[in-house]
Amino acid sequence: MSKHITGHTGLLCLLGSPVAHSVSPEMHNEACDQLGLDYSYLAFDVPEDKMPQAVEGLRTMGARGWNITMPGKNIMCKLADKVSPASEISGACNTIVNDNGVLTAYTTDGVGFMKAVAENGVDIIGKKMTLLGAGGAATAILVQAALDGVAEINVFNVRDNFFERAEEIVAKLNERTSCKVTLHDFSDPEVLRASIADSAILVNGTSVGMAPKTENTIITDTTMFHKDLFVFDVIYNPQETRLLREAKEAGCKTGNGMYMLLYQGAASFKLWTGEDMPVEIIKEKYFSGK
Repeated sequence: MSKHITGHTGLLCLLGSPVAHSVSPEMHNEACDQLGLDYSYLAFDVPEDKMPQAVEGLRTMGARGWNITMPGKNIMCKLADKVSPASEISGACNTIVNDNGVLTAYTTDGVGFMKAVAENGVDIIGKKMTLLGAGGAATAILVQAALDGVAEINVFNVRDNFFERAEEIVAKLNERTSCKVTLHDFSDPEVLRASIADSAILVNGTSVGMAPKTENTIITDTTMFHKDLFVFDVIYNPQETRLLREAKEAGCKTGNGMYMLLYQGAASFKLWTGEDMPVEIIKEKYFSGK
């Protein structure tokens, strides 16, 4: 891809560590080329402790915006001047828009999830969700789903470092949205079974089942699945986790995190450029063979 860079070319980028594996540069540069937008998107390996200096540099240089991947999603929220409602509730962001030195933080991961679910022809608005996990991806999904109008969300998580933070986020959502959110200690399988039984969607927001440990699954009792359940796994390596394979065998509709990645990128792109990413072209070129 030969791009003609001039003195007018704007900078978009990705900050985090590691970043070399990211598909974001290809996705965003292709979208800019397709639409004739004069931006270049680069990836910079920046550890969390160097994030403040990197951000000040980008602000000073007038970069239009950037994405943030782990481990910088929480600290980036503190470095921004303004935060979107979803970022404020979750305490994390993955997108910064720089308007003449004023940095606004957004989180588009949850937007990407909601769009990926809708793309599967599943409507979860006004319905119940069972969500496994309370880490970064799970939190982004939880917050956006509650803001968008999912009626009830049961979150299951082991009592790890995320549990306390999850309690605070759940309290905020119950206070500020009409969604009824409950956090459960992931210990009693019967509570989980009862939740899944009347849920429209089950989401694995953890890394259980990700390569190389592809034989692991977070739902070991497949009798919990029912044919009216849509099962979504944020993992996309492998494309079909054991969870999704067994859910499909039980008659469930399934989806993975690949298009969540595509649509969170499209949402960031729109925030920076005001233009719609040509997602069909990007999907065909970078997401069809994965």
